[in-house]
Amino acid sequence: MEIYLIQHAKAKPREVDPEQPLTGEGAESFRKVAEHVARLNIDLGKIYHSGKLRAAQTAEILAERTGKTGDLQARPGMEPTDDVKPTAEWLHEQQAKGVAAVTIVGHLPFLDKLTSLLTSGNEDAGVVSFHNGGVVKLKSKSLGRGFSVEWVITPEILT
Repeated sequence: MEIYLIQHAKAKPREVDPEQPLTGEGAESFRKVAEHVARLNIDLGKIYHSGKLRAAQTAEILAERTGKTGDLQARPGMEPTDDVKPTAEWLHEQQAKGVAAVTIVGHLPFLDKLTSLLTSGNEDAGVVSFHNGGVVKLKSKSLGRGFSVEWVITPEILT
């Protein structure tokens, strides 16, 4: 199974707008990332987001650019400080069902902890550095449960 983890694009500070929508710069920067992902012609599977505006807007850009608008939905339990264990178990269940790919658009520290748990078994390991609008691809290991980081795309490398 492949898991694509995406930190939402750059958003307005809470002090400026409590809803924290994406900034114009953040949306434009992520459009470039989404277009690059579309050119890779990979199957993202269903796209899940936390339900927070900035994650939903990022997920919508990705879905629009990759032709996955029918495969987009909010999923509870993926807010910034939520416990990652239920989502990790859900991902293992998806893998057992034969799901080929899942995409999650979310926040820090949730994505950092989820990645660490899936790859090392320790949610505090800090195995990868996330960037606003960046994509981390995890791929299931051939032996046993667990995942490894296959690649990372950041907006900065595409400019």
